[in-house]
Amino acid sequence: MNLHLLLDYDTLKLIWWALLGVLLIGFAILDGFDLGMAMLLPFVARTDTQRRVLLNTVGPVWEGNQVWFILGGGAVFAAWPVLYATAFSGFYFAMLLVLAALIVRPVGFDYRSKVEHKTWRAVWDWTLCIGGLVPSLVFGVAFGNLFEGVPFKFDDFMRMTYTGTLFDLLNPFALLCGVVSVLMLATHGATFLLVKTEGVIAQRARKVATKLPLLLVATLAIASWWGTRLDGYVYEHGTVTKAAGAWWQVYARLPATMVPFMFALGLPMLVAFFARKKHDGLAFILSSLMVASIIANAGLTLFPFLLPSSLAPNASLTIWNASSSHLTLFIMLCAVVIFLPLIGCYTAWVYRVMRGKVTEEHMQEQPGKTIY
Repeated sequence: MNLHLLLDYDTLKLIWWALLGVLLIGFAILDGFDLGMAMLLPFVARTDTQRRVLLNTVGPVWEGNQVWFILGGGAVFAAWPVLYATAFSGFYFAMLLVLAALIVRPVGFDYRSKVEHKTWRAVWDWTLCIGGLVPSLVFGVAFGNLFEGVPFKFDDFMRMTYTGTLFDLLNPFALLCGVVSVLMLATHGATFLLVKTEGVIAQRARKVATKLPLLLVATLAIASWWGTRLDGYVYEHGTVTKAAGAWWQVYARLPATMVPFMFALGLPMLVAFFARKKHDGLAFILSSLMVASIIANAGLTLFPFLLPSSLAPNASLTIWNASSSHLTLFIMLCAVVIFLPLIGCYTAWVYRVMRGKVTEEHMQEQPGKTIY
């Protein structure tokens, strides 16, 4: 008996679409707070010791957090190889920009404390800040371009032609989405610092965690309103058409998609409220849910599109026409069922072992037990 026939092909496609969302949310929550911490590094921490405190809050876990990014890339490569090839070709320079930033980050972590010189460390601190800002911005810009459509098409031999440039990706709506992403992850990083630090660092992080969510809500509302004005894409019976306001019509067809949208607008306000009331653990949990809601809302609005084409709408990649074979999806699902819980358990164990606050006294009194 062919075991993969136990799940029909369409069900497997839906499962893998949901799994991709889980991996992206996992990456945004876990790696998002250390990207946010890096963006806030020069502003929340003013002295060298304070900046070492921030670096040591994520020091034991930041490399493991990026596993979720690798898992997401691997899932796209195996489940939707056409999407992987098309996206990496179209977003080639944007991907190089993210890759450069992600390469600079570990270099900054490792080299910052090699030389005890103020200028040396300041340069690496700003390098880490930029290394957190650039990926956060580019990821948001990428999502913005998905809503506008990407200028690509295929010929009769399935050879892809991409007519855009890096500057085309940096259009006003996409940049606004990039700002949403930056504000979201900076807020998430601030709530993480509330949990992991104390004293003057926590006070500065608290100011960020109470003010940025308000700006995030305003920016997200503007981006949502703007998105309703865009020409969206509609998938019906294997045909893709472009229509004004199509993204907003998704909420009319599937009212359940309004749930993450309302959470996305409401949760930042709760994050700011509980951060102000010094319920730091709850603020961080709500911040994590906020990140999940914003990403889930984007994914549900785009469904079933993976990469809409503005050049030739019928060339758009969806979960229905861009997936790997039935057997491939089933074998991969079996691997995920085994290994994803193991990764989750290991991640939870690491965070449990590394729980507790990092203080300036810890940096001064136990230098041998710190990382940076």
